[in-house]
Amino acid sequence: MTRSDTPSPPVERPADGDSFNRLALSPAQRANLVTLGYLAMTPVQAASLPAALAGDDLIVQAQTGSGKTAAFALALLARLKLDDQSQPFAVQALVLCPTRELADQVSTEIRRLARSEDNVKTLTLCGGVPLRNQLASLEHGAHVIVGTPGRVLDHLDRGALRLDALRTLVLDEADRMLDMGFLDDIARVAKLCPRERQTLLFSATYPDGIAQLAQQFMRAPKTVKVRAQVDAAHIEQRFYEVKDSERLHAVSLLLNHFRPASALAFCNTKQQCRDLVDVLKAQGFAALALHGELEQRERDQVLVQFANRSCSVLVATDVAARGLDIAQLEAVINVDTTPDPQLHIHRIGRTGRADATGLALSLASLDEMGSVGRIEQVQGREVTWFPLAELTPAPGGRLLPPMVTLQIVGGRKEKIRPGDVLGALTGEAGFGAAQIGKINVNEFSTYVAVDRQIAKQALERLAAGRVKGKKVKVRLVQE
Repeated sequence: MTRSDTPSPPVERPADGDSFNRLALSPAQRANLVTLGYLAMTPVQAASLPAALAGDDLIVQAQTGSGKTAAFALALLARLKLDDQSQPFAVQALVLCPTRELADQVSTEIRRLARSEDNVKTLTLCGGVPLRNQLASLEHGAHVIVGTPGRVLDHLDRGALRLDALRTLVLDEADRMLDMGFLDDIARVAKLCPRERQTLLFSATYPDGIAQLAQQFMRAPKTVKVRAQVDAAHIEQRFYEVKDSERLHAVSLLLNHFRPASALAFCNTKQQCRDLVDVLKAQGFAALALHGELEQRERDQVLVQFANRSCSVLVATDVAARGLDIAQLEAVINVDTTPDPQLHIHRIGRTGRADATGLALSLASLDEMGSVGRIEQVQGREVTWFPLAELTPAPGGRLLPPMVTLQIVGGRKEKIRPGDVLGALTGEAGFGAAQIGKINVNEFSTYVAVDRQIAKQALERLAAGRVKGKKVKVRLVQE
């Protein structure tokens, strides 16, 4: 099999709203899609799925939240051979992701989409989790592996993971994996895969390294580029001119004026992230930073608090926030204007999803007007400017997140399930289900969001009561 030096011309993108019925999917899978609420294909699904289902190698450029996970998941599931009794649980699909949280999201989605098939086993292999549990799971086999390059390589080197029967290799968020220095790891994994396989590469941007990957690992790949677009009907964009000296204070003005319950603030540097969080915390905001210097445990805790609405403002760099998909995000704040107009569209496209409305608030200095001009060119219209002087505090006092996070010592290792925690809080503890938010069960700990008004009582009653029939240690996770 020859590997192509250059991808083929881009595949023309079909019209939005295409039906899944035109695809070569089983009737059971189509019925499952309807049950899951997949009624029409997103642009990236409509553009990539016909070629992916036909077995072509693909390079797909599409933004986070565009529906790309379902695109490659449906393709790899369709290629599984579940009736091969000689290798009933051989690994037939491998998805490489840059981070553990993205791998967890992908695994969850694959399991949902695999419900129409009998006994499709999906296993997640990531760092930050003890090896022994993963080794035990691998002994029983799996059809689909989702993992980070380093941990997957670790299992391959140990001989615990074999890829002889692999039919599909997926590189998700490939540009971010390159940013994180995973090129050599990806190359080693790819060399251990059968040459006769399908390779699907998904990326939000198209740096030079993507072409290098395609040249090394792909067979005459077709390219699909779905340009990021802003839905003006759902996202209100506002630009404010600032001096650099007033930029950080301007963020607090925006928060106090618009009072979003959940806001994602983008900075161009890690130092700017840290400085902004310090300013916001000093002014009483529940703000957390997300950047590349956080340890995995710290990163997990930050993401849990933001996703369960225990943190009002998440301040992040673009690299750290890649692959992050948060529901009900009311506002995106561009603290620094990015010189890449497509990146600007990726940023603000995280709000205003699923028919909700969102705010995109951007700060720009005179030195950044060239970047603003490039944004206008890509969007095909001028941006609208507003004066900082219009920003006045809205009534309601200090802006506090609606929820607070409690951490329980004990997780999957102790066989704790979300229902056990919910039952403890709504049963003996006596709280209403509406007062309990998201419950995240990790390997060794469990996080539960509770209404801010009952946080102290919930902490005391959980500590005094039992979860799954056992006493547990509980603590309040501070913003």
